[in-house]
Amino acid sequence: MANDKITLPSSGAGITRYFDEFKSKIALKPEVVIILIALVVIFEIILHIYGNSIFGV
Repeated sequence: MANDKITLPSSGAGITRYFDEFKSKIALKPEVVIILIALVVIFEIILHIYGNSIFGV
């Protein structure tokens, strides 16, 4: 009776894993990204305050 085993094909439950070694040519540290975001926010605030007098819109 031990020889009557039924083996099923192994499955990963629909999970597919890809191990591509992709390295971006542009690598930024998180600190640089936070500084850039802060600069954009400051620039937007300056435009909201002084934009009408600078561009005359």
